Amino acid sequence: MTPLVRRATADDAATIANVHIRSWQVAYRGQLPDHFLDALSQAIEPRSAFWRKEIATPRSSRNEIWVADPRAQVEAFAAIGPARNADSLTGELYAIYVNPGCWGQGLGRALFAHATRRLAALGYSTAILWVLESNRRAGRFYEVAGWATDGGTKLETIPDGIQLQEVSYRIRLHRENEES
Repeated sequence: MTPLVRRATADDAATIANVHIRSWQVAYRGQLPDHFLDALSQAIEPRSAFWRKEIATPRSSRNEIWVADPRAQVEAFAAIGPARNADSLTGELYAIYVNPGCWGQGLGRALFAHATRRLAALGYSTAILWVLESNRRAGRFYEVAGWATDGGTKLETIPDGIQLQEVSYRIRLHRENEES
């Protein structure tokens, strides 16, 4: 599958929300409570509204959302921008999710490489991302791409009082990775 990577539009919001929810339900099964993951299906409207707003009114000129659209159907997305709680030279990959039916087809790898190149093109010298500590599949995905854990950890509490233990990954960006 050859991905077409393009900027997200507001029309993509519902599909992005669906990919986001479905990815959580499959990737985090066994890592988060089943009742929480099952209930995510009921959150499609608020999640669509969230993504519509993020696309239509980005928080800064350096916030971008990209989609992989290989068959005129959004199958993956990535969101990038300035790192939260870091210096101005650090960018962040806030999210990257692929429709579970497309896992293993290179779609996530292509979108991830594009997002990393965009962070470099936006002028960041370093990029970080956060991942569930228990999500070894994602950790291996990032490590294969040259990212490494940097010792950062955080505990995030989501609805139902569920606590997420997260670790950070980091990579040094190179200007030769630029792409529009």
